[in-house]
Amino acid sequence: MTSRERVLAAFEHEEPDRVPCWCGASVEFWEKARRRLQLDDEGLRVRFGDDFRRVFAEYAGPEFPLSEGATSRTVFGVERQGLGYGQPMNHPLASATLLEVHDYAWPDPEWMDVSKIRAETRVYKGEYAILGGDWSPFWHDAIDLLGMENLYIKMYAEPELVDAVMQHLVDFYADVNRRIFDAGADSIDIFFIGNDLGSQTGPLLGPALFARFILPHLKRLIDLGHSYGLKVQLHCCCGFAPLIPLLIEAGLDGLHAVQPNCRGIDPRILKAEFGDKILFNGAIDSHHVLIDGTAEIVREKTREVLDIMMPGGGYVAGASHDTILEETPVKNVLAMFDTIREYGNY
Repeated sequence: MTSRERVLAAFEHEEPDRVPCWCGASVEFWEKARRRLQLDDEGLRVRFGDDFRRVFAEYAGPEFPLSEGATSRTVFGVERQGLGYGQPMNHPLASATLLEVHDYAWPDPEWMDVSKIRAETRVYKGEYAILGGDWSPFWHDAIDLLGMENLYIKMYAEPELVDAVMQHLVDFYADVNRRIFDAGADSIDIFFIGNDLGSQTGPLLGPALFARFILPHLKRLIDLGHSYGLKVQLHCCCGFAPLIPLLIEAGLDGLHAVQPNCRGIDPRILKAEFGDKILFNGAIDSHHVLIDGTAEIVREKTREVLDIMMPGGGYVAGASHDTILEETPVKNVLAMFDTIREYGNY
């Protein structure tokens, strides 16, 4: 089977020739692995056995000068500082009225350039499963715009204001994704979006608030992907198990990345309860196994996860974090992927 055929079979809860592989990595780890293995980008993907490739729209909107100390700015006007994505320096809508929310300088979907999407997918000649669409992290953007505690308070005190913020955010992402799919949906397989809804100890909001404020907008994006014939996969960190039935009801096709060291994220239980209803992607512990373990421990734990998650299809094997971090030993990542290839045959 080709990588694309293998992945799509897994999404249909069929058993392909072998379990598909997923590799998401931080820029720092990727550069380290390239140096250690003396491979270019595509050579490294092939060495790891990654069955996916990804295409992106590019920002082509106006340039906004950064304030002193800021390291980045989101399209929604939130400046951030610090390592990685950093933390927001301001919450522009923290004290806004409903009218001010509607009058806010929301970004233009035309700022995202989709002209290269089709050419980028053609490079892979149908061999790999293609991930496309905008990341669309509207929950994170709402937190940035309002402040997290403030957002929770407003869900009770000013629910119509929270509704308006969510509507504007998802209006933008829906339009951007529609433009991406109009440009290349016939060569994209999976709409990949991300919103972290959990913490180490459980969901960041309970099922009732999630169903009231988040799920309708998430379903809007899921329905958009389905309208173009795409599978929809959500990246969601940490412990969000109580929300999984609602995500399934909304029509979500896949969940990434299953983190087994978080409350409620027990691969054996998830597979038994939901394995025939939604695809799981990940579950090989990035922290205690990939970072802290030896290569032998990685092989042992990888085999344990495969034994649990592979039967019946509906599983993509990979690390439990969306990006393998720089401190992860390359030899451990090789041990994980080599074990998947060796023991992941159906």
